[in-house]
Parts: sequence; C-alpha cells; structure tokens
Amino acid sequence: MLLRAVRRHRVVFGVVVVLGVLAGAGFAVLRPPMLSSKVLVYVPASKQIQTQALIAGGYGVLGPVSRSDGGLSYGQLLRQVKVEVSSPTSLTIVVSAKTAADAEHLANAVAQRYVALVGAKGATGGQVLAKVAAPATGTSRSAWLAELAGLGALAGVVLGVIVVVAIGQGERRLRERDEIAGAVGAPVLASVPVVHPSGTAGWVRLLEAYEPGVVHAWSLRKALRHVGVRDGRPGGGGGVCLAVVSLAADRRALAVGPQLAVYAASLGVPTTLVIGPQQDPDVTAALVAACTTVASGSRQAGSLQFAVGDYPDAARLAGGGLTVVVAVADSRNPRLAAVPATATVLGVSAGAATAEQLARVALSLTGAGVDISGILVADPDPGDRTTGRLLQLGQPSGPRPPAQHKQVARLTGSTPEDRR
Repeated sequence: MLLRAVRRHRVVFGVVVVLGVLAGAGFAVLRPPMLSSKVLVYVPASKQIQTQALIAGGYGVLGPVSRSDGGLSYGQLLRQVKVEVSSPTSLTIVVSAKTAADAEHLANAVAQRYVALVGAKGATGGQVLAKVAAPATGTSRSAWLAELAGLGALAGVVLGVIVVVAIGQGERRLRERDEIAGAVGAPVLASVPVVHPSGTAGWVRLLEAYEPGVVHAWSLRKALRHVGVRDGRPGGGGGVCLAVVSLAADRRALAVGPQLAVYAASLGVPTTLVIGPQQDPDVTAALVAACTTVASGSRQAGSLQFAVGDYPDAARLAGGGLTVVVAVADSRNPRLAAVPATATVLGVSAGAATAEQLARVALSLTGAGVDISGILVADPDPGDRTTGRLLQLGQPSGPRPPAQHKQVARLTGSTPEDRR
C-alpha cells in the first residue's frame, strides 16, 4: 500500500524529499557547527582509567595548552575538550573548534600534554606510560553538510510517506480499471497511454504520426472489434459511428478518440474524425485547428477524413466506414446533444474523475436514450493490476436464451463468431 501511494504521488513525494535535503543543507550553512576531532590515547590497564580521564581533562593539561596556544583561555578549553573512557585501557579526547584544522591541532596538543604529564618521573599518582595510539581525526565542514543533508533526506522520506498516504486516504478520484468500470457499469474495452499535445502543433503531430506499440495496438483493435469493426472493415455491411465522450476537466482523455481514429485509418478502415457536440468549445479549440491544418495539408492519410461541428447525421459521414465523434461534457452539469451513434464509450484518464462525476455523465447519456458500450482508459496507473471486466451475475441452469449470449459478448469484448 505504501509503495502504491508513493508511486501514485511520486511528484509530491519527490518534492517533500528534496525539501528535506534543502532544509538539512540550509541549516548546516546558516548554523555552522563546531567541528570535532578525536584522538585515542592508550593507558596501561594497571591504572585507574577514570582517574586518568579526570587528569586529561583537568587544569594540569588544559592550562599549559591554553598558554602555549595563546588563542584560547582555560575556560574556553574546558568547554571545548571532553575526555571519554573508551575501554579499560584507552581514553578518547574529543575537541571541538570552528574549523577542522583547529580541532585536530588542539586534540593532538591535549593528548601530547597528557602523555608528557603522566609519563614524567614523580608525577602525581605515579608514573603512567601512556601513549597516543592514533593521531587526531575529524570531520570536515563538507562532511558535516553531507551528513545533515542525508538526515534531511531521511526526514523527507518519512514525511513524504505520511503525506502521500494521507492524500491517498482522502482521494476520491478513481485510478484502477475495476473502480472506473464499477462506477459506470460498463467494461473497460482498452487502456492505452495517450499523447499529451500542448497546442495545435502537438495535435497535428498526433494526427499525422501516431503509431501505438504492439500491445496497445492490440488493445485498440479489440476495442474496435467490440463496436463492430472487424478485420479492417465495419461489420454488418453498414457504417459504424462511435461516440467517445470525455470530461472537460480530463484533458488527457481528449486524445483517446483521435488516437483510435488514426489507428483505425492505419488499418485501412475509411475513417472520419468528427469534433462533435461540446459543452466547452475551448477544450477542443487546438484539436479543431489541427484537424483543419491536416485536412488542408498534403500529408493527410488517405483513409482519414475530418469534420468539425454538431452533425445530426454523423453516422453517414464515413460513407459506410467508421466515424469517431469526439464529445466533451462538463463533469458538474453534463448536457450533451444526442449523437446518432451505433456505440458510445467513455474516455477516462486514471486518477482524473470521481465516481460521482462519471455517474452524472452516465445518467445524462442514459436520459438521452444512449447506452454506454464501454470505457477507454487513458494513461492507466502502472500499479493497476485490475482489468475492468465486469463480473457476470450467476446464471440459472439450463439452456441460455440468445439475449444472454449477446450480453456475454458485450461484456467480454468478443462474440461467438470471434471464438470459432
């Protein structure tokens, strides 16, 4: 669940992590720390180690160091020098300073003074043959900056997970195919990534050069077969008019209809792309301009034609071929003029619509006497493992009437003829 939430809201998660890194690095720059340096001193096991720690951090060591250094008083050294018992035979002298070099210099000076003090003949408490086990080592400012940035990143990861989980719990938009299909009561016919044109030029490139990958091409071909286009031609000897309805707020789903039309034309199906009834014409303004541009150009595919406007008899535009009518509805108050289509599908992007919005569109279409044949999902969630196929209710035993066979074909996207 956590991985799915992070994957769905990876942008938000990434922003939070980056902010954590910047916060840690900024704190290190604005509030530079006292850098520390450590030196290890070996002390024979026969002596009291706690007593030696008191001697190393006392005036007998720090006083002479402060006078020889000249830059620090005894009181300052007392605050900056800490002596820790590392083991029964060793002491660790930790010194803090503004720079790494100063910290190392002072740590070595304190260690050497301690060794000289306790190693002298007649030393208080007896002579101790201590020695510096290793010279002072410390952390540079860049290492400190990296450490704080790492801590900030860790805090950002934790906070990012909390944020995306909170967003996911309060999110009402539908992402999985089963959720989308259940909200409308119609099966998902195809789910494909869509092009995201940013203007007229982007739509022109889509209309002239769109070519799906093998997997998505097969998905689109199955959707065409479901609405009656088989083997590169409409079935039943007549034309097929397919209305693709999307929401005005779902800009990605707008590309579903044009992509399906371009793919059908690439199969040799005489296809007409119609920009039909729109509640908000501004949503399709760039697409309309692109259709006009391609229709007047020399690179237009021979099997694809274009028409713009509210056509009451759109089913005849392709002259017995396929007509794809692109319609856009307002999700808050969907009102679309009825298109005499042989099939109507909804174009929905994963994570773009709520169940209430899809239900409003479905009610509006049903009120106009239009049945929804299926759903085309744009940009499916990579983590979605559902199919969007509606489960059949239990059937009574015994022979099935023809109507039931027809219903099975509608839900599964195949017909008895297809399975022969």
